[in-house]
Amino acid sequence: MVQNARRRLFIWRCAAASVVAAASTLLLAPAQAQEPIKIGFSMALTGPLAGAGQGALIGMKVWEDDINKKGGLLGRKVQLVYYDDKSNPAEVPGIYSKLLDVDKVDLIMGPYATTQIAPSLPIAIQRNKLLISLFGTGVNDSFKYNRYFSMIPTGPNPKPAFTKGFFEIAMAQNPKPQTVAIVAADAEFGRNVQDGARENAKAAGLKIVYDRTYPPTTTDFAPIIRAIQATNPDIVVICSYPLDSVGMVRAVNEIGFTPKMIGGGMVGLQFTAIKQQLGPLLNGWVNYETWIPAKTMQYPGVLDMVAKYQERAKAEKVDPLGYYLPPWAYAYLQVLEQAVNATKSLEDAKLAEYLHKNPIKTIVGEVKFGPIGEWQDSRFLQVQYQNIGGTDLKEFTDMDKQAILTPSSVKTGNVIYPFANAKKK
Repeated sequence: MVQNARRRLFIWRCAAASVVAAASTLLLAPAQAQEPIKIGFSMALTGPLAGAGQGALIGMKVWEDDINKKGGLLGRKVQLVYYDDKSNPAEVPGIYSKLLDVDKVDLIMGPYATTQIAPSLPIAIQRNKLLISLFGTGVNDSFKYNRYFSMIPTGPNPKPAFTKGFFEIAMAQNPKPQTVAIVAADAEFGRNVQDGARENAKAAGLKIVYDRTYPPTTTDFAPIIRAIQATNPDIVVICSYPLDSVGMVRAVNEIGFTPKMIGGGMVGLQFTAIKQQLGPLLNGWVNYETWIPAKTMQYPGVLDMVAKYQERAKAEKVDPLGYYLPPWAYAYLQVLEQAVNATKSLEDAKLAEYLHKNPIKTIVGEVKFGPIGEWQDSRFLQVQYQNIGGTDLKEFTDMDKQAILTPSSVKTGNVIYPFANAKKK
């Protein structure tokens, strides 16, 4: 009888242990299933590109918060995993290898800027990964990798797109310009936009009287501007990075050089800090933009996103307006989001196939990708700075002082031509 009691006690304990184990397994299983989806990327958080990269990261974090408030992707939270590439292309391959091999991210996104994206693409190709890049120019022209997508509104011919509107504006003037000078930073972006400017000049029938590059380490731009001035061009196209752009604007003003039109492909003039630094020196410059909060470009959701960005930017002391890159950083994650939701998958091949076949709605408008991942249609802006009176932030929230000249579908003002007339304002 005692043995029977002991046997029953033993069986009861075993059964109880089994129930506890089963319950533990049930509790652990959902927790394991709810591991976040990790999205990895590098971003320029220090170095010369940080003026845009820091704002882009905030834009991406706004998206991360928004998507997680909606329940994440595929029922799982999303986690951004990122490293500072220091605006140095040499840092990029190591970062993406670490993201894939050590951090074991589920998906990768491209860095910001052509020079950073170029070394990330071979990694994506080697690993058969989807790569959506942020503001890259012609990166996939030679590779033609079918899992690459470019979030920049240059359209199917990205190199000439940067300055196409610039040339269209110039050639609409009376009398038409006859000559052009082209100068570029000797870096991937600068050379790509320079190639496109040559193409546009040829199509316009303009004579190129100056066509050179300068070392990226250049700090004194006065000799370059004097050399251009000596060729007496009607219009001048500059393809530069942020610090160079500041140097070029200052040198043109100090020397008093007044071609009929100048600008085109200058990175940096879009950054709020640089706009405030230069103030009225910007008057008359015509340059590319991608989005500003003009009435013609207030797509659904974009002003709400910018407001969220600006609230964060105050605390983090970065670009207080965030017009240039943050909306695009949010939008390129929207591209990924919609592909994942539509395919119910994290498989790179399925996501790429979906993006090739379907338009995507984003806060910067609808996007449809072409065969090698560029936008199917171009929507690149050329704007002119007009009547800027000082360096106060309000000067750059007034869209009357930043007229969109092209494309005609979003135009908000007319060019002041020639350049010297705009400087008198």
